[in-house]
Amino acid sequence: QVELVESGGGSVQAGGSLRLSCSASRRDYSCMGWFRQAPGKEREGVATIDGDGKTGYGDSVMGRATISKDNAKKTVYLQLDSLTPEDTAMYYCVADNWWATVCTTVAAPPTFDHWGQGTQVTVSS
Repeated sequence: QVELVESGGGSVQAGGSLRLSCSASRRDYSCMGWFRQAPGKEREGVATIDGDGKTGYGDSVMGRATISKDNAKKTVYLQLDSLTPEDTAMYYCVADNWWATVCTTVAAPPTFDHWGQGTQVTVSS
């Protein structure tokens, strides 16, 4: 059974927006978030959120991304605005039980044991 199920990826023109969703199927986690990887580039943290709603963002999406979580639904959302072709990547949902300061340090993220299968975001110019 897949633990993390993502949705919401797709193709969009530059300047547009997308909202990604990720639901945990079996249990809730104290830390959930998103990573992304573009072809030929290293994987990078995008955003994370802890159980109290504290958030962290990667520099590349700061000011353009909003992460939120519905604890009752065990679902995390990532709103991406003002998209550029540089945002084109496979986006992966992650989850684990990290405490706040570790969870929200996106620049030096912790290891996550649970990964979704990924959802593709393609931004055209």
